[in-house]
Parts: sequence; structure tokens; C-alpha cells
Amino acid sequence: MTRTLFLAALLATGAAHAAEPTAIKARGAWIRVLPGGLPAGGYVTLQNTSAEGLAITGAESADYGDAMIHKSSTETGMGRMEMVDKVAVPANGTVAFSPGGFHVMLMQPKHPVNPGDKVVVTFELSDGSKLPVTFVAKPANATGP
Repeated sequence: MTRTLFLAALLATGAAHAAEPTAIKARGAWIRVLPGGLPAGGYVTLQNTSAEGLAITGAESADYGDAMIHKSSTETGMGRMEMVDKVAVPANGTVAFSPGGFHVMLMQPKHPVNPGDKVVVTFELSDGSKLPVTFVAKPANATGP
């Protein structure tokens, strides 16, 4: 009986933790839609309102077959893009996903995504929580929200 009560308490604690709102807040979320089935880039500013550092550890979207966190950079005059495992969001700080830096690479659209459409990307956080963010689709020549 004690073991059953322990398991019930453990499950209740886990359910309560999963229902807690995340300390990360998002603003200005937009994606740059390219023609055809080309990948789209997602940009957003994330603010950590807690005294503990967190990290973005992944992303997913029901509208795309694959979502990855990438970082663009220019080294020795050469543009480059690489996948990253995590992006730190410092305690009481912000991190910007912006053109030329961090971004969500959205690949294999499951349906046509047009300027004005809304796409939900769910970020996975280092504390196990998830953050769904609604992104507004912008045309290929957009430079910001």
C-alpha cells in the first residue's frame, strides 16, 4: 500500500510540474516564408522571467516535418549555418532569434504556408517544460516582425 501511495504522489507531482507555466515569455515571433517547399526561418525574442537560467533544447511544429535550432554566423567573410543543441536564456535575461543569428529552421512544410498565416512552434526547455509560440508568416523579403 505504501508503494502505491508513493507512486500516486510521484505521478501527481509530475503532473503538477508539467502544468506549471514556463518562466520563458515570447514576443515578436515571425517566420520568413520562402517559395515552394524551401525551409523557413523562425525568429522570436525570448525572455526568462526567473532567477534560474534555462535553455531552449529543441523545437517542433505540427505544420512542418522537422524543426531545428540553428545559428548563422559569418567567419572570415564566409556565411555559415550550423545546428545547435541548446540556446541559453540567462536568468532574468533575453535572447533574440534573429536573421544572421539564432533561428528555428522549419523544414518539410506539411501544407502551403503563406504570408499572414499563423504557425505554432513548440520549444522544449531544459527544465522539461514546453513553450508553444504562435509565429506569423511573413514574405521572403521581410526583415522583421
